[in-house]
Amino acid sequence: MRPAFFSERTQGRERMSQRDLLHNITVTACILAVAVISSAFFFLTTDNGNNASLIYVLAIVLISRYTYGYHPGIIASIIGVVAVNFFFTYPYGELNFTMTGYPITFMGMLAIALITSATTTHMKAQAEALSEREKLLMEAEKEKMRANLLRAVSHDLRTPLTAIIGSSSSYLDNREQLSQSEKDQLVSHIYDDANWLLHMVENLLAVTRIHPESAASINKSMEPVEEVVAEAVSRFKARYPESPVQVCTPEEFYMIPMDPTLIEQVIMNLLENAAIHAHSQEAIDLTVTAKDGQWIRFQIKDYGQGISPERLETIFEGSPYGAGESADSKRGMGIGLTICKTIITVHGGTITAHNHAHGAVFAFLLPIPTQPCA
Repeated sequence: MRPAFFSERTQGRERMSQRDLLHNITVTACILAVAVISSAFFFLTTDNGNNASLIYVLAIVLISRYTYGYHPGIIASIIGVVAVNFFFTYPYGELNFTMTGYPITFMGMLAIALITSATTTHMKAQAEALSEREKLLMEAEKEKMRANLLRAVSHDLRTPLTAIIGSSSSYLDNREQLSQSEKDQLVSHIYDDANWLLHMVENLLAVTRIHPESAASINKSMEPVEEVVAEAVSRFKARYPESPVQVCTPEEFYMIPMDPTLIEQVIMNLLENAAIHAHSQEAIDLTVTAKDGQWIRFQIKDYGQGISPERLETIFEGSPYGAGESADSKRGMGIGLTICKTIITVHGGTITAHNHAHGAVFAFLLPIPTQPCA
């Protein structure tokens, strides 16, 4: 199997090399043909062959730009020098490099053409290297995102599952000794943890719709901001009826390109974090405003204990708990906030978190289209 594998890879490189060679020959031949025709036109109409040199230098630049490697530009340089001497330099139809001044002129032209070819090819190679480096950095970022997501999922799965197993085991082992209120309490805990797991599965389903390498992977459509916010708040109130939310949206009607399901998931996650982790009975503020005519800003503000400074630095990187916290101590914010950042990023926006005097603030921006919607 090993030799066959390497044979396939070698054949693939050979096929690619043949395609590159055919591409180089085609591009070089076409550009040189255009250069010959253009030079002949100027020579016949002006009876002056001086423009031919400039035309061939331009042709060599284009050949170096649109072919692979150094060879096409160098070959085109030699062909250009010979063609100018043969067709457009007296005596016409003959190669003559011995006339006074001509050797220096044509050697200079050849040198300029070769330098241009080498410089253009080098710049193209540098651009390709930079592009490859950007791809590697993007791949590293995706790997980091996957690792953070896996770490957050591991924690968020373990915590409720451990609680469900513990509660159900206590119920089954001690059902005869437990009072009805204690049984109801255990079942209630199982119900709450199962709902938590359901919400986490919704987050995971949301993130499976996203390919981080391409914003085009999501299905955007022009959606009214107010309706998306209203739907997200409605879903939140159905799940957390005891957590009040005060909503403030702009009077002006805005429609922006988005995947409404994913943006609703972001708002749901941020509201849920405020309801669970703020430890406050005050209403959560959800404010939507226009910023600089280029962005729509969504802000979720709670009035609780805030976020520890060390958590703020890595809060969107999937860290489920902070320093000094047990891995099983509580349900973490990791997976929800990691998914929020992924969703907002592929929408071309940004998301931030900070503390205010009486709690925490999460905010994200979505771009307003430059062209008004019809």
